[in-house]
Amino acid sequence: MPPTDFATRLLYWFDRHGRKDLPWQRDIDPYRVWVSEIMLQQTQVKTVIPYFQRFMDEFPTVQLLAAAPVDRVLHLWTGLGYYARARNLHRAAAVVCEQYEGTFPGDVATLETLPGIGRSTAGAIVSIAFGHRAVILDGNVKRVLTRHRAVAGWPGVTAVHRQLWLLAEQYTPEKRCPDYTQAIMDLGATLCTRSKPRCDECPVAGDCLAYATGRQSEFPGKKPRREKPVRNTVMVMAVAANGEIYLEQRPGEGIWGGLWCFPELGDENQVATRCVDLWGDSPASIEPQPAFRHTFSHYHLDITPVLVRLPGTPQGVMASDRQLWYNRANPPRVGLAAPVARLLAHLESLT
Repeated sequence: MPPTDFATRLLYWFDRHGRKDLPWQRDIDPYRVWVSEIMLQQTQVKTVIPYFQRFMDEFPTVQLLAAAPVDRVLHLWTGLGYYARARNLHRAAAVVCEQYEGTFPGDVATLETLPGIGRSTAGAIVSIAFGHRAVILDGNVKRVLTRHRAVAGWPGVTAVHRQLWLLAEQYTPEKRCPDYTQAIMDLGATLCTRSKPRCDECPVAGDCLAYATGRQSEFPGKKPRREKPVRNTVMVMAVAANGEIYLEQRPGEGIWGGLWCFPELGDENQVATRCVDLWGDSPASIEPQPAFRHTFSHYHLDITPVLVRLPGTPQGVMASDRQLWYNRANPPRVGLAAPVARLLAHLESLT
């Protein structure tokens, strides 16, 4: 029988049932661990795997990532969401190359100074890549700990968050810390899941307070609900006579920062005027398309697409490098906002 100590029981289970052949668990180094940890933030393993593999094929080293155009990084991130992660990844790669000669720092405090790396991600890198004892507290770990100790309240509350860090510190062993880090993340991802947890297979169910009282669904506590506001926008899908589609690059920060999008307007009545402003000519036709909703973490965006057919193919140099004509037959390798990628696919049936 396995011993009663939490970490020992967890490691006993991990040795027999844990996942050990995920792409980032092979050829472990700080760079690969860092990229995987950033990609796995708020994203499931099965979704991340193909993105991680493509990213590593393109940027096998931090030096190649730092030297790449951010457009290429965002292109490889298209569809993964939370694009600030990709922008921070690119910025952090530059810092590692410029300040640390391409070698990742091996301590939590220094890693936390890099863009996009918080305390838990830094702990995962130090533990998994460097083999040192370091504590993590990602979403999976929060779920395991809140259930095991019946920690009430939403983890986003400072007092609850602090309590979970104390528990994480207490539970993290001195020996086999890299395996423990993988194991507790694995437990949350495979058994102690958000819904329908498989408690009968859990190695630490014997003293789990939530399981003992049948209250697994109460933990972790839910974020207080607030009605999300609704915003509206009109996306202008301007198609030239040669079939190319006009896109603009958004500013580097904010929603869809650095991604390529259709021009946005506040009202459909402004479409013709916008076309004249851009190309000095009125559109041949303006065809509103069915509206749809895109939901962010803090608001809903109701999008009304408008297909604009231009009478010709606008010539001349673009006013800035933040504009391009998107060739669907030979698409440029740029990052696209998810609704834009969806609408580009929809355009295939319309043009």
